[in-house]
Amino acid sequence: MIIQSEFTPPRWLKNRHAQTIYPSFPWSWRSFPALRRQELELPDGDITAVDWLVAGDQLAGTAPLLVILHGLEGSADSSYARMLMEAALDLGWRSCVLHFRDCGDYRNRLPRRYHAGETNDLRYFLDTLHETPESAANAGPITAVGYSLGGNVLLKYLGESGDETPLRAATAVCVPLNLHECAEALNQGFSRLYQRYLLKRMKKSVRRKFDQHTAAFDWNKAMSARTFAEFDDWVTAPLHGFDGMQDYYDRCSSVHFLEDIERPTLVINSLDDPFMTPEVIPGADQLSEHVTLEVAAAGGHVGFINGGTPWRPTFYLPDRILGFLRPYSAMPGL
Repeated sequence: MIIQSEFTPPRWLKNRHAQTIYPSFPWSWRSFPALRRQELELPDGDITAVDWLVAGDQLAGTAPLLVILHGLEGSADSSYARMLMEAALDLGWRSCVLHFRDCGDYRNRLPRRYHAGETNDLRYFLDTLHETPESAANAGPITAVGYSLGGNVLLKYLGESGDETPLRAATAVCVPLNLHECAEALNQGFSRLYQRYLLKRMKKSVRRKFDQHTAAFDWNKAMSARTFAEFDDWVTAPLHGFDGMQDYYDRCSSVHFLEDIERPTLVINSLDDPFMTPEVIPGADQLSEHVTLEVAAAGGHVGFINGGTPWRPTFYLPDRILGFLRPYSAMPGL
């Protein structure tokens, strides 16, 4: 099902680039809640991190648990993650951010990083929530939210898993449903500035982990990449076993997995998202009966500021996300 979003931007922030950039300003969301770090040992010998909201530790183990997946080069420090954790706490929910490998301030062991189709880490984390020494603290219903690249991972996981997932419901925001289209969009006009900024961060992360003698890819090509397509062809694909960028995008674009999702899922995308084009929006025939695709005319990329003032904005996404997930978190079972 495809529905029109009720989101409308305020008069002082209608531009799609302003919507995209504004949440990154330090005054847009000043709160930095205390987090507790869990090291997550992965089956292949690698490691990543899960950051739990400390205030949630005081809640009963049967409280709902919200698992958050961040976007490209993001972390638990990203403003969208912080505001959602605090909004979930107001409902009496526990929450955590599962970091992708080598993201945030945590380094992984193996000579690899993360990509838009890596679902095994999420699957492992969810499947072991009830099997760890802390399992008594994870006895409540579980839902998940993914932003941008994290949304792609979440939707792909849901499509792969069908009804074999502990998740009751999920929401994905500003998802690059078609990685080919999104790579092309980021190579056009003003959007090239986002590409340049993110590529600079990605190359910095690569240099922190590898050098020209230890890299399992062409170092000179990697450092000269000027587009996401080039970086993914020369770095992401060889690091993670894909036969080039085309193979990576073909196999990992979440649009191919939407029709197999069997949990209630809300996808929120905006038509003016500078990280993609309207062509990424699938038709209703590509959606499972369990998927609702909410299409907004505006909102930018993970912006969706809907009011307030420039110094104290209000945000549409936390209430919309939790409003969708709340009925499923209250259910005794599926």
